[in-house]
Amino acid sequence: AENSPQPTRQRERAMKGFRSVGGAQRFLAAFRGISSHFRPRRHLLAAPNYRAEMILRFVIWDQITGVAGLPAIA
Repeated sequence: AENSPQPTRQRERAMKGFRSVGGAQRFLAAFRGISSHFRPRRHLLAAPNYRAEMILRFVIWDQITGVAGLPAIA
């Protein structure tokens, strides 16, 4: 039987989509600082509140990255 929550399985899942271990490590090192911005404490929010919170967080992210002033691609 496979035990999915084991650390080895979690690492394999995290590595999916990366070509190399180094690439994954570089991405995760850069993403670590901002990951909490995109992962609110879900268990504390009802679905409508979660959606509103995520919209607000992505608006803030667009302002930080400068995407807010760019024209939309259709």
